[in-house]
Amino acid sequence: MTTAVAATPSRNRSAAGAILVAGIVLATLTEAIASTVLSLGRGYIIGDTHATPDEFAWLDTGYIALKLIGFLAAPSLIQRVDPRHLIIGSTLVMGVACGITVVTVRLDVLFALRIMQGFSGGVLLVAGQAMIFHTYPRSSQPILQALFAMGSVVAPATIVPALQGWLIDSRSWTWIFFSVVPVALAAAGLLLIADSPKPVVQVQRPFDWIGLSLISVALFCFTYVLNQGSRWDWFAEPGILWLTVIGAAALLAFLGQQMLAEGRSLLDFTMFECEDFCFAFVVSFVAGAALFGSAYLIPSFAVSVLAFRPTDAGLLLLPSGAFFLATLLVAAFLMQVRRVPPVATVPFGILMIMMAMWMLSGSTSESGAQDMMAAILLRGLGLGFLFLSINLIAFSDLNERNRAAGIGLFNTGRQLGGLIGVAGLETLIEHNVVANLTVLGANVTSGVTAVSERLTTTAAMLAAKGMDAMAGRAAISLMDQVVIRQSTVIAFDTAFNAVALLFVVAAPVLVTIKIGLHRYAHMYAPRLPGTEDLLVSDIAISVESGRAVLRLDANEPFFTKTEKYHEDTFALDDCHRLPHRPDIDSTSAIGL
Repeated sequence: MTTAVAATPSRNRSAAGAILVAGIVLATLTEAIASTVLSLGRGYIIGDTHATPDEFAWLDTGYIALKLIGFLAAPSLIQRVDPRHLIIGSTLVMGVACGITVVTVRLDVLFALRIMQGFSGGVLLVAGQAMIFHTYPRSSQPILQALFAMGSVVAPATIVPALQGWLIDSRSWTWIFFSVVPVALAAAGLLLIADSPKPVVQVQRPFDWIGLSLISVALFCFTYVLNQGSRWDWFAEPGILWLTVIGAAALLAFLGQQMLAEGRSLLDFTMFECEDFCFAFVVSFVAGAALFGSAYLIPSFAVSVLAFRPTDAGLLLLPSGAFFLATLLVAAFLMQVRRVPPVATVPFGILMIMMAMWMLSGSTSESGAQDMMAAILLRGLGLGFLFLSINLIAFSDLNERNRAAGIGLFNTGRQLGGLIGVAGLETLIEHNVVANLTVLGANVTSGVTAVSERLTTTAAMLAAKGMDAMAGRAAISLMDQVVIRQSTVIAFDTAFNAVALLFVVAAPVLVTIKIGLHRYAHMYAPRLPGTEDLLVSDIAISVESGRAVLRLDANEPFFTKTEKYHEDTFALDDCHRLPHRPDIDSTSAIGL
């Protein structure tokens, strides 16, 4: 990251900061709208473009794969381009690509436009979050990260589906893309009038084109496999098998190339020296599976089983968005004002999500929005407690050099976790529908008294309506539909339970990983020569001429903050070493 806040009067600084944050949040909203458009508009787009399901799949695959590539390429771009200009450029590219999508139905053009949207969305998400972290002090991050999460997590999970469902029912799917254009223009305008943070000189790493090419191949292969594997019965299809092999080979080659690059790699491995980031990176896969998995299950159940319209399915998640936002603000208040550690809210988030999924597992074909609302609201509360905490745990202790890389890798893990979760749930539902049909079909036969009575009653009712000749056959057909519907309900209930059980299985694994990382960090933590018996009382923080100075003893300063001392606290990564002390290793600062 290459920015820091310049010293300005507090009122002007607050106004400029509000404009900057508002512009970043609006920019992330453009990505939220574009990223979820295919979930509800799938059938309409296929009809207008005359595409087959296999051809349509490439639109989704291209977007997600390029978004993942954008996550990993963004840190290198931030070193070369001013972050504010990078966000503005990415937002305008997103707006232009969505605007062109409105006026074309050519599948090849749509694929190219989705690639542009995916890459620009990945870049602006990483650059926007990194800019907030590096522009504002650590003490203000809880509320700022909560605001950022409103556009990057809350909107695509709750608010945007309702907007898209209404536009599809009242207008057409092209209006979803058109709605991105004014939002992109507003975001770019706010970012242009906002004060640009003061640049900071940073060592520029050579761009790793070889590493980017290898990881691009791997991400394309894995994205297609996870999106389409369930449709083709996974490895029973040779194409899926070969793509998996190619993707795995490319990933292994990428990791080997990164280890040998020696300072020229795409990934900055120094971020893995941070214990909290390592733990949060592992958690990102589980959190992504829970977020994307539940966001897939609830609308799918409403549309396929309860026969909701797209508008109703979108509105089903809207109330949980309000609870999601409220919980984010409450968690931010607790962490920023009451100084509650971020990890304290994680158990509450996990328990609420588990309980919500368990409650949804009792849904039936007769359930309505009111029956599901309590569980959906509880899910919103849980997500608010979980995601803000994970973000703060992951990035707060990373230093300025590798925080952008950490944000990109964390988002990659969350997105891949979501892909894995949705793919697993799709496969689980499909297999359970078949198994349930087999079990129910074996017991729903004409020899069963209850079944015979139901068929006779249905046939008599149909005959009374004028279907004398085909009443018996129609009654059997209606009975088949009931069996299929009930099999689907049971399959979805099993999937809801699977999301709840995910945390039951993952929780002890994550605790074990956390303990292992903590012990490893203490075992191999660098120690300062001659300071084995250093006490906390030997470290003093003082303010001298408007600067914060950290001392190891009463006389000699060790760190000094480069900016004016406006806050009551500051992070070690905001500081730099004073002239060299031969008795202290400069790389051991984090050990303090």
